[in-house]
Amino acid sequence: MALGRTALRVGVTLIAVGVAVFVGWRLWQFYTLAPWTRDARVLANVVEIAPDVSGLISTVNVVDNQQVRRGDVLFVIDQERFKVAVQQAQANVAMKTEALRLAQDTANRNTSLVREDSDAISAQAAERTSVSAAEAAAELQAAQAALATAQINFERSTVRAPVDGYVTNFNVNVGDYATVGQGVLALVDSTSFYVYAYFMETKLPAVRDGAPARVELLAGDVIIDGVVEGLSRAIANTGAGSGLLAQVNPNFDWIRLAQRIPVRIKLGALPPGVRLSAGMSATVVVLPR
Repeated sequence: MALGRTALRVGVTLIAVGVAVFVGWRLWQFYTLAPWTRDARVLANVVEIAPDVSGLISTVNVVDNQQVRRGDVLFVIDQERFKVAVQQAQANVAMKTEALRLAQDTANRNTSLVREDSDAISAQAAERTSVSAAEAAAELQAAQAALATAQINFERSTVRAPVDGYVTNFNVNVGDYATVGQGVLALVDSTSFYVYAYFMETKLPAVRDGAPARVELLAGDVIIDGVVEGLSRAIANTGAGSGLLAQVNPNFDWIRLAQRIPVRIKLGALPPGVRLSAGMSATVVVLPR
């Protein structure tokens, strides 16, 4: 009887140890090898709208968080001086055109005189008039280029949306001065949303390009289908100053942990009513094909 109880206790202990080992092994696989991560962010292309000409903003056509379509007018820079510049360039083109006509007529007449009567005019004088005609043609081309530039500046004074998207962090008012190349507002491209999931390097062998993925947003527990587009082939070294590579800060500086590598996830169709914002948190699970 005592032997039976001892055997039972040993058997239960062995079963318990076996179950614990199995559960521990499964947990180790799940947390270190299974292709999932809670460290994921919704991102999008953000277009910095900077004017191509400088001037006072005379008209603002949008408000913060407004949805716009490609080609919609965002704001207009005061156009008076640009109109005057176009008129001045047009007048200069007209003047250069008449000057070219006169120079060409003179050159043609002198060339005919040399051909018909060499004593009527010297060859050097005829050559000078031909050179003057060529110079007049070049001056007309320069005037036409200046007119084209003035027309471009006039057109660029009306700033339009380059993509479909949403105006964000908007703080532009009539009377503000817009400077060439300096950002005035940000436009989030509504067609460019994707997810960057940061996987530990131990999980990467199970992450394949083209594999289906499940993206669960922290906001509302929304699940979106996705596809693995690819993983980053380089990340910045800790403390490196380069801004071209992804910065992935380690969780701790005093212990060696598996590095996290960004994996880009292409999003599928959004469920009805779901609104994405760049910066949202998400959990990503890469599924077997």
